[in-house]
Amino acid sequence: MYPRLSDLIQDIFGIYAPLPVQTYGFMVALAFTIGAIVAYYEIKRKEKEGIFLPFYVKEKIGEPAKIGELILAFVIAGLLGYKLAYAFAHYNEFVANPQHFIVSKEGSTAWGLIIGLLTALYVWWDKNKKKLPRPKLVARKMWPHELIGNLIVVGGIWGLIGAKIFHILAHIPDEFLVDPWGSIFSFGGLAFYGGFIVGFIASALYLRKYNINLIHIFDVSAPVLAIGYAVGRIGCQLSGDGCWGIVNTAPKPHWLSFLPDWMWAFNYPHNVINEGVKIPNCNDVFCHVLPQPVFPTPVYESLTMFIVFFILWSLRKRLKVPGTLFSIYLILAGLERFFIEFIRITPRYHFLGIEATQAQIISVVMIILGIAGLIYIKLKPDYVMQLAQTKPKEINYPPKDVEEIIEKAK
Repeated sequence: MYPRLSDLIQDIFGIYAPLPVQTYGFMVALAFTIGAIVAYYEIKRKEKEGIFLPFYVKEKIGEPAKIGELILAFVIAGLLGYKLAYAFAHYNEFVANPQHFIVSKEGSTAWGLIIGLLTALYVWWDKNKKKLPRPKLVARKMWPHELIGNLIVVGGIWGLIGAKIFHILAHIPDEFLVDPWGSIFSFGGLAFYGGFIVGFIASALYLRKYNINLIHIFDVSAPVLAIGYAVGRIGCQLSGDGCWGIVNTAPKPHWLSFLPDWMWAFNYPHNVINEGVKIPNCNDVFCHVLPQPVFPTPVYESLTMFIVFFILWSLRKRLKVPGTLFSIYLILAGLERFFIEFIRITPRYHFLGIEATQAQIISVVMIILGIAGLIYIKLKPDYVMQLAQTKPKEINYPPKDVEEIIEKAK
């Protein structure tokens, strides 16, 4: 396994580059980046087709720096300086276990104060440089694709919160009740569906205030979610974060002989959560290996969701009724997760004689919603097309209470 990005680089290129970046976190960041790129170009395509319209946002310019802004700049920059300066001075310790370092109390108070003060002074200087005798309200024309950066922040933050909450709910007896504080504030333990549901709702509410039609956004999100999930699961496999399968001691079937052995059964040596037994003569932070091989389910999920992505990407221009692509995504993603759960080590709920995981329950709901969506679109395509039409509201036009209009250069 490759708990740190340095381990992966060393294994591929034979060069050890001490980087304080864990492989799982890097792949999650890569998943967000790739998803953002896909969303950016898909939204721009819909803008050219006239599906997404521009809108105007109000901005107040010429104001001097406010006390709250200066305090916020000081606190954020100060905390970064507090940690980064200490990390630079103790780089080897930082590289060895960045997770522990980030949540620890270690830091440089002097550098934190210096960097915080310098940042606050810069904010004050920059604001006062642009100060006008009389601040004024202006309107700026924007296009939906310009919101991608903000959308990543909104969806990312709420998605991580949702992923953590759903993971805790699924592991109350074995994790939360044993160590509540560690369960909440640990870096690991994220449930994709929790992030998907909470992040999706937060993103939809954010976009709705700009009068962006959500039916089309749902279709944009379908390939984004598929490829993001596929890339993220690569991080699970490379780091060994515990999202593996049940024990698999059966011999590899002959019809799968063309696959490497680790794709059939793997014991995840040096996994990032230190699960299993200690590896002899290992002096690293991550020195455990599973006593028995298990199904490497992240590999299966990544491969499947890459296929789902290419299916959705190839269909996106052919499907004319909005909502169809997202309905197909719900069905395919739901089926993938429902069946993979049978060989994953996920806690199971028992209700009315039925045994199922949290993910399987959500998957069934997704499949039902997807099928219902396709049926509704088939029965009432004209009504769906009408709903999908962008209805101009006040926000689509220059606000009346502004002094001038700023057209953003393209």
